[in-house]
Amino acid sequence: MRPAARRQGRRMYGVEELRRLVFLRSAQGLGIPLDTAGTVLDAPGARWREEIAGRLTALDDLIARARMAQEVLRHVLDCPAEHPVRECGFLMGELDRLLDGASLEQLATEQEEPGTSRRPVQPPARPGSPDLAGP
Repeated sequence: MRPAARRQGRRMYGVEELRRLVFLRSAQGLGIPLDTAGTVLDAPGARWREEIAGRLTALDDLIARARMAQEVLRHVLDCPAEHPVRECGFLMGELDRLLDGASLEQLATEQEEPGTSRRPVQPPARPGSPDLAGP
């Protein structure tokens, strides 16, 4: 970035340049790549809007995965089973569904559907598996 002026060999920046610098520093602090921030600052409107729309979609996906991770970890922490992956009926049921071909997205969508409980219910245990109920 070019300074607005120089005084006694020192670079002097105007309000516009300082706003750009603050925007870039803020974007970087929020985890927004500098190339994306630079696109917002300098690219034509249609281009930066497309870039931002793509970034928002990626953030929505990241947030959904983070929420799912939070739910799994919360369940594991709250589960009375000593080893939830081996002993919790609910968690084993969800893992079995993944083994049978369900996706994480499907499981998450089912948890978000209106009228369904956010707290898991115990699925039937598979033959040969311990039958401990999770919370």
